Amino acid sequence: MKLCMIGTGYVGLVSGVCFSDLGNDVICVDKDLNKIDNLKNGIIPIYEPGLDELIIKNYKNNRLKFSTNLKNSISKSDIIFICVGTPTKKNENNADLSQVYNVAKQISKSIKKYKIVITKSTVPVTTGDQIEKIISKKVSKKLFSVVSNPEFLREGDAIRDFTYPDRVVIGTNNKKSNKILKNLYSPLISKGAKYVNTSRRAAELIKYASNSFLATKITFINELANLCEKINVNIEDISIGMGLDNRIGSRFLRAGPAYGGSCFPKDTKAITATADKFKTNLTVIKSVIKSNENRSSLMLKKVFDILKNKIKNKNICFLGVTFKANTDDMRDSSSLKMIPALIKKGAKINYFDPTGEKLDFKKFKNVIFSNNIKEAIKKSDLIIIHTEWNDFKNINFKKDVKNKKFSIFDMRNIYSVDKMKDNKIKYFSIGN
Repeated sequence: MKLCMIGTGYVGLVSGVCFSDLGNDVICVDKDLNKIDNLKNGIIPIYEPGLDELIIKNYKNNRLKFSTNLKNSISKSDIIFICVGTPTKKNENNADLSQVYNVAKQISKSIKKYKIVITKSTVPVTTGDQIEKIISKKVSKKLFSVVSNPEFLREGDAIRDFTYPDRVVIGTNNKKSNKILKNLYSPLISKGAKYVNTSRRAAELIKYASNSFLATKITFINELANLCEKINVNIEDISIGMGLDNRIGSRFLRAGPAYGGSCFPKDTKAITATADKFKTNLTVIKSVIKSNENRSSLMLKKVFDILKNKIKNKNICFLGVTFKANTDDMRDSSSLKMIPALIKKGAKINYFDPTGEKLDFKKFKNVIFSNNIKEAIKKSDLIIIHTEWNDFKNINFKKDVKNKKFSIFDMRNIYSVDKMKDNKIKYFSIGN
């Protein structure tokens, strides 16, 4: 099939590349000329394991193209995916849909024959209705169908999630579109993916409901971890005991820092804003948002307690600064709140992250990026394991840290409390 992906951010690029790998002809469009030129030369704007190999392979096979010409790309394609950003509006909880609606206007100028227009961007309920309204001002409704097809890609596991999805959700009541899209996704359905056909509004809400529920699980286990620390119970025992209940499941029951990234923070806010618009109070999700916002402050308090409030001139090392492992995504990462707060108290910060130096910290004179783990931890008074990269799971702290009075704050519970005790290392974790 001939596909056009509008937007080469995380969703558009990963989806477009994977669709091309299934044998479709895909054009990835973006207005950023520099980004498109880089992609043509195999320079990838995001960190996602395995993505660069797939891009090079399918670009060479001529199934994958990159362009800045939106009009031409739409005219050459049968299915148009809207994959632009929907960030949270400044000082609001609502999603900013300006890019989505701008693209809808552009699409309306380029439809000459039947097209399926799909929102793959995460958008609030009724957005599809508005897109349809915008396009129908210039185009007959017989020439297009607007469909909701939310993505469920985890950063760091996106290629696997696309290739072996739990479900494919298609929101449309149009039989023609439904038949075409079931055919498009047939290679994935044959591998066991459930094909779910719903109304367009239901598909839009499924995405928000899923992310909000997963965010709730993270927040729930984090709050239980706080209780475990007070009553001398191991949170990991609780997670295992709960997770074995098939109605609950173990995924997302890992205590740690606040949730972050491209989805949970903005989607939990957007669904509550939508509910407020329809005069419905989603009190549970609002509580989740508030609890998560307080999480970084709790983590900071723990750091202060470990250092007995003597922060000035302390060498603090962050191992990992992204919101989770296997991604370079810094959005709503706890490190963005913790590092500036510690600097303000006079700390000296050294950090290492496998995805490299971060622009977010370049403005701070007391923040240094190290090129390797040994260099980062060498002079540390406190080592904070912030992100669960595999690189951090087998460090010889006794050998590599020159300061013999160092402490470790493991925000991911990577290491064994007992083993750390045996090695006479001052070790602090979450929920223990």
